[in-house]
Amino acid sequence: MTIAMRESETPEVLDHFQADGYSPYHFFTSQQWAQFRADTPLTLTADELRRLRSLNDPIDLDEVRRIYLSLSRLLSAHVESSQLLFEQRNRFLSMSDVLKTPFVIGIAGSVAVGKSTTARILKELLARWPSSPKVDLVTTDGFLYPNAHLIKNGILNRKGFPESYDIGALLRFLSAIKAGLPNVKAPSYSHLTYDVLPDRHQVIDRPDILIFEGINVLQSRDLPADGKIVPMVSDFFDFSIYIDADEAEIHRWYVKRFMNLRQTAFRDPSSYFNRYATISEEEALATAEGLWENINLKNLRENILPTRPRADLILRKGDNHLVETVALRKL
Repeated sequence: MTIAMRESETPEVLDHFQADGYSPYHFFTSQQWAQFRADTPLTLTADELRRLRSLNDPIDLDEVRRIYLSLSRLLSAHVESSQLLFEQRNRFLSMSDVLKTPFVIGIAGSVAVGKSTTARILKELLARWPSSPKVDLVTTDGFLYPNAHLIKNGILNRKGFPESYDIGALLRFLSAIKAGLPNVKAPSYSHLTYDVLPDRHQVIDRPDILIFEGINVLQSRDLPADGKIVPMVSDFFDFSIYIDADEAEIHRWYVKRFMNLRQTAFRDPSSYFNRYATISEEEALATAEGLWENINLKNLRENILPTRPRADLILRKGDNHLVETVALRKL
């Protein structure tokens, strides 16, 4: 007997996921979702969780128990099913010398919504399953064009928009990962200098699971009239997650994070945003509001939010930054 809510019973918050009475998703409250944890043990400690969570993210061990243990159990089941299908296909094709390619999990959502925390926690939890899979995490930040390129093309103020990414490099990376190649390099990015690090790379060597996190990873592309293949980032995903929340809440979290960074990372003299640490609080608040209104809100509305219906699972957060509702795509 399913514990998913009937569509007539879904709370108002779930209306964001469905345009009418029919939906491709099953909906669960956080309390219902927590039941799917079953006997999955909590192996994270409070100290480890403090290391994993981002600034201003209030996630605690109770939230890990409610949401992330069940999610790691679901993802582990998907990985195992993928491995079984791989073995069955090899027998069907009489192939015995083919290596299983990594299971790729995409995580999308707005800035300040908690993607990084979710990705890091899932990485830790998935790696602790009895099979001890090798799990790597890559973000799309390294695939941004360098600031010099953005400035030259007049799009530095559109950093994070689709045109600010080197899509070719991004697709080549994922193609190599899905081809099972060893030692694939992903470019690195510094949030301190706000730029790509040209001489530093993250080496990904045939993990069992790769988590790929970024604001626009579920975005589609225009199709050519001649029918030629146009690959999309999400074509390489085996499972995708969208982190969701009300626009007003994301706005509030973004501004709060900006103001808190003035007291921490921005104070570093080498920080790209160091100038914001010395201006008045009123000026800083006006700056944060301007960055939200002119850049991040536009990107959310134009590019990020429209990709939400493409996700396999949606985690919707409430005003306390904790997950209230889970939507899981039906099979």
